[in-house]
Amino acid sequence: MEKRDTHAIILDFHPEGYPHDKRPSHRKTPVAQAITTNKYALLELVPKDGVFLSIGDEVYIGEGKREQINHIETRLPLKKLTNTAQGELQYVLEQLIERNEQDFVAFFNEAKPLSMRMHSLELLPGLGKKHMWLVLEAREEQPFTSFSDIKERIKVLKEPQKLILKRIQQEIAGTEKHKLFVE
Repeated sequence: MEKRDTHAIILDFHPEGYPHDKRPSHRKTPVAQAITTNKYALLELVPKDGVFLSIGDEVYIGEGKREQINHIETRLPLKKLTNTAQGELQYVLEQLIERNEQDFVAFFNEAKPLSMRMHSLELLPGLGKKHMWLVLEAREEQPFTSFSDIKERIKVLKEPQKLILKRIQQEIAGTEKHKLFVE
């Protein structure tokens, strides 16, 4: 998953700037909070003049001409997200996991050991050694093709996408030493 982030999804938008900003209103700038679509980085974006963004909009943030975004202000820690953005985060992550299903299935197919005692599959919440061996044996027989295929062949993994979701949430929160999905 070495794709460069070129798009982000809006989690919250304040056309008049943050409400807690003490500057006079003529000095405030519109601001949006967003998550990138590949590396799941939380960003503060400044839209171009006259652009109104809606929650859930996907915007281009890559190199070159941007239609809606003037610039990326900064990266945000999870605790700096507004309540609205925090509320939207899980919903948007679920959509991104579904949209990028093949990347996550590839993780199940290609995950490697981290050390002699630890495998990167074990970093998924709720997936211990026993389940890890089931995944390794099943992928040895034939690579997984989808989340449905994983569920079908590894009966104990009823919802692999939820394991991915929990792991991404932990990485965004900054509680994990090893990063699998979040930059």
